[in-house]
Amino acid sequence: MNSDKLISTRDAFGEALLEIGRERKNVVALGADLSKTTRTSLFARAFPGRFFNVGIAEQNMMGIAAGLSTTGFIPVASTLAIFIVDRAYDQVRNTIVHSGFNVKIVATHSGISMGKDGSSHQSIEDIALMRVIPNMTVIVPADAPETKKALRAAIAYKGPVYIRLGRPKIPIVTGENSAFVIGKASILRKGSDISIIACGIMVDQSLKAADVLASQGIKARVVNMH
Repeated sequence: MNSDKLISTRDAFGEALLEIGRERKNVVALGADLSKTTRTSLFARAFPGRFFNVGIAEQNMMGIAAGLSTTGFIPVASTLAIFIVDRAYDQVRNTIVHSGFNVKIVATHSGISMGKDGSSHQSIEDIALMRVIPNMTVIVPADAPETKKALRAAIAYKGPVYIRLGRPKIPIVTGENSAFVIGKASILRKGSDISIIACGIMVDQSLKAADVLASQGIKARVVNMH
């Protein structure tokens, strides 16, 4: 499904977190002075008693999230991807994941989507770093609808989860009613010649590449490996 409507995955995350917050009183959110940027500000305005702004202290945010998870809360800690892997990786790895705490980490502005902010803010290594931690679940949604499904799946999942989101507005490539299962890819386009496997923002680009290949007589299958 291709759509001319462009929506950023971080916007979808903010909306989904607000919806889930209304449904589940044990969901809390944490931010590191970037709630407007990550869109957790929607949750903060609706539930000020369940939102914790720790300031520019990403390591502390992860520690607080870990502690909250031991008391029955489901913490959703969010900031820019680069700050999670560059500043708080130790706390994510040792405090949260190795302990098996039920913390959901949502990273926005991943990859090179930071654009003009430069390489210091472009997190290109976060998928690799998170995937090598035993028992960490990594999800990279392809678009806004899948982001909302991914967050709900992560909240329902028992254990640490890392959700990787971007900054720019991107096309909708999945259906509103399409199934989402953690760890199970979905086929967005069938083809018998080659397979293109992608995640996140590159799924749309892969579908476009498949169109180009089709014009050359090559049937490409596109797999969304969220």
